[in-house]
Amino acid sequence: MSLPPRLIPLLDQFDFARLRLRQRMAGPFVDSGNGTDVGVEALTDEEYLWEPVPGCWSVRRRAEGPGPRATVLTGVGDWGRDTSPPPHPTPPPFTTIAWRLSHLSELMALRADHTDGTHSLTRDDYLISGDVAAAIDAFDAGAEAWRKALLSVDDEALDTVGLSTYPHGSDPEDPFLEIVWWVNQELLHHGAEIALLRDLYRERAAWSMSP
Repeated sequence: MSLPPRLIPLLDQFDFARLRLRQRMAGPFVDSGNGTDVGVEALTDEEYLWEPVPGCWSVRRRAEGPGPRATVLTGVGDWGRDTSPPPHPTPPPFTTIAWRLSHLSELMALRADHTDGTHSLTRDDYLISGDVAAAIDAFDAGAEAWRKALLSVDDEALDTVGLSTYPHGSDPEDPFLEIVWWVNQELLHHGAEIALLRDLYRERAAWSMSP
């Protein structure tokens, strides 16, 4: 099946943002945007879980319980991600790389399932990764599942309201094309946040030396 013309630029954007974020996390280089390779050290477990300010939300060992202002560790497995039922805390807690990456990977995997899968998975079914290697693998799996779901749709499907039945967003009320755009902006903005946190982690020693 040929790609719907309206989907092609969004798929290209998704592929670009996905590759850029993965390179930014795993190294050994990332495209600077003008074709020049910039060296990047691989994300470590310490950096993945780094809490730059007090009261961060992160992923934690389930036995330790939720972090500050969180009431639940979502997901399955030995680790969970800090959250709370709505209304969420105000102002929102600062979140770690681990939290942002887990959230991003989960939303792609679950939306894929609710587009051309079982239409049944929830956050309670998602395995939370406590180390960076597993987290990057989960990101790859979620991104690949979502891309596969995109390749399964035709032009008519892009206008279908509720094609994605993902239960943690507005998917059941929105045309699928809007969901495709939404996932792209999630990938772009969380990717930028993770990149910035990596820069701050690299320079953290300079902070302690500041007057």
